[in-house]
Amino acid sequence: MAQPSGQTSYLSLVASCDDFPFDPAATKEYYKLYLPNDDQPHGFMLPVIVKQIPWTSDFAICHDHPRSVIVLDRSNSKDPASAINAAFAQLVNECIERKLFDLLCGRHSELFAIVGTRYDKPVHVERFAAALFGLTQRGAHLVRYTMDHDAGTKLWIPRRSAHLYTYPGMLDTTVAGGVKSGSSPYLTIIEEAHEEASLPEMLVRQYARSRGAISHISLTGKGFPGEQGLVVPDYIYVYDMELPPGVMPKPHDDEVGEFYCLSVEEVQAALLRKEFKPDSAAMLVNFLIRHSIIIPENEPDFVEISMRLHRRLPFRVGV
Repeated sequence: MAQPSGQTSYLSLVASCDDFPFDPAATKEYYKLYLPNDDQPHGFMLPVIVKQIPWTSDFAICHDHPRSVIVLDRSNSKDPASAINAAFAQLVNECIERKLFDLLCGRHSELFAIVGTRYDKPVHVERFAAALFGLTQRGAHLVRYTMDHDAGTKLWIPRRSAHLYTYPGMLDTTVAGGVKSGSSPYLTIIEEAHEEASLPEMLVRQYARSRGAISHISLTGKGFPGEQGLVVPDYIYVYDMELPPGVMPKPHDDEVGEFYCLSVEEVQAALLRKEFKPDSAAMLVNFLIRHSIIIPENEPDFVEISMRLHRRLPFRVGV
C-alpha cells in the first residue's frame, strides 16, 4: 500500500470534512435557498454560482442582503412538490446541456431527496447538482470487521478505482453510498454491499447493525476536482457488520479496485497518512471511538473530536 508523506491528527481529519465556519456571520455573503411557503432555508449558495446559473422564470433571485434564491410555486398551491421538482429538473438540464459546471460531469445523475421539506410528496434534485444549491446530502456507510482472539480486530478496507471523479485511488469504508430519493439508509447499505463488495442481501440483513449517525458541513476544496468552495451539509448513517474471518468482500462493480484486510494499527497508520477519502476518514475515527480504540486516555482532543463528528446542521433534516 502506498504511504504518502506527511502525518496528521484525528482532529485534523475530522475538521477537514467539517471546515465550514462556525461564526454565523460567515453565512451573510451566501444566497439562501428557499422553497415555496417555507420560511426556513434549505441551502447556502455561492455568489459566483448564482451568477453562472441560467435561472428560469421558476426562480426569484434577490441580490440585496439578505440574499436569497426562491423557488416559485407555479401550481398555485395545488401541487408545490411537483412544481419544485419540475423547476429543478429544467434548470439542471439546462446546466448540463450548456456544460456550465464541472461537477455535473456533463451527464444526468440519480435523484436525491431535499430533506426536511413539508409537502405531501417528496421533492428532489439530481445528486451531482445538490452541492451547487448547498443542499443537505445523506449517505450511508458500513464498516465490515472481524474480531479474532489471536489476530485481533481486522477491518475490510477498499481502494477506490482510479477512474472515479472524486478521490480516485484513495481508501474508503467497506461499503458507502448516497441515499437516493425514495430509498432508505438500510436499503442503501444492502444495495451498495452487493454492488461494491459482492455481499449478499441475506448476509447484510442478518449482520448489519445501525450505530447512529455523524454530521458535518464541508466546503469543496483540495482533493475535489469540481467547483471550489461549495457548501456541503451532510449526515451519514453509520452501520457496522461483524462477520467471521472467512467471509471476504470482493469487488463487484467498477468503483472498487481491491479490498485489504487491515489490522486496527494499519488502519490508524493509513488514517494519519491521509490515505482515506475525507468523510470515510471521519467515519473510521468514529468507529475507533465507538470500539474504545480512541479513548480519552490516549487522545488529548477526544472531546473536541466527538463534538465535531456530530455538528448541528443549519437546515431541517429528516430520516
